[in-house]
Amino acid sequence: MASLLSFSLPNSKMMVRASSPSTSSATTITVPESLTDRFGRKGIKFVEYDNTPFVELTVRNGSSLKLQIPNAHVTSYKPKVYWKDDGFEEVLYTIPGKGTEPNKAKGGIGLVLNDVSQAGSKGTLVSTSEWTVKDVDSDSIDAMQVELSSTSGKLDITYVVTLYPVSIATAVKVKNKGRKDVTLTSAILSHFKFKRRSGAAIQGLKGCSYTVHPPLSSPFEILSPNEALKADPSPGWFSSEPEEKPGSWTQQDVPYTILKNKLSRVYAAPPKERLKAIYNTPPSKYDTLDQGRELFFRVIRMGFDDIYLSSPGSLSEKYGNEYFICTGPASMLVPVVVKPGEEWRGAQVIEHDNL
Repeated sequence: MASLLSFSLPNSKMMVRASSPSTSSATTITVPESLTDRFGRKGIKFVEYDNTPFVELTVRNGSSLKLQIPNAHVTSYKPKVYWKDDGFEEVLYTIPGKGTEPNKAKGGIGLVLNDVSQAGSKGTLVSTSEWTVKDVDSDSIDAMQVELSSTSGKLDITYVVTLYPVSIATAVKVKNKGRKDVTLTSAILSHFKFKRRSGAAIQGLKGCSYTVHPPLSSPFEILSPNEALKADPSPGWFSSEPEEKPGSWTQQDVPYTILKNKLSRVYAAPPKERLKAIYNTPPSKYDTLDQGRELFFRVIRMGFDDIYLSSPGSLSEKYGNEYFICTGPASMLVPVVVKPGEEWRGAQVIEHDNL
């Protein structure tokens, strides 16, 4: 199986567009059928929901994920977390699309790339053509991998999603085929589901500097950047001291980040600190703690400089009885510069020891 960060690229002739079905002279072949003919194997299944192609990965212990192909959106991750036969739990908080846009779900795991090459610009979402399946790979039945590709102007973008028995990995590679530098802010943002608001926390960020900051805007967002920064309209029993103002820095001095209150933060080395020869960076991994279900998941950062973390507070009630947070590796405060002919890579791994 190709390494997450080496991206052994297959022959481009294997590409199948997920947005346009293939046809034969005798019968019309649907997109899932076409993809199955080229890439299907045990543990890798192509299906269609609401006229949108998905790939479902399943490994030997029954852990599974669902990936919406045209927008590279992971909408479900259900690992085996208990020894009993039905010991699977949905990790991701996903809101299905509605009305005329059933394929535009919110939450889940989403890749965000913003082009901030223009001086003084707040950035614009990198507009990719629809993602296509470029290759799949597997290691017996204990690891399944699908590789998607897309283009945006002079950028070639590869996104690899890999499922293991106790983890899921999402990795991105951006190659600049143009003649000018491209400056990007980026993130892989995951929306974790929690049983209840009072039992949500993060462990592993003690001693790390953070600043109040909105998330990068994306098609997968549940809370917009403006909503994420607004004060909780009805904190109730969970009221606490308000967050610091954006631009100020605080060092976390407690081992647990309690997420019952509304917050939106970037954990990172302050940009001015990065000009020094030696400075402290955020940890490469941290844990989400769900006391309600007695589950934890470790988030591992690769290639990204920052960690984004937010919780909705009482706004979660708009979407149901369960609670959620948004977190993941990011490069938001100091954009990444991709020079002509060069490439940038980043990845996230979510793993667990709940069994």
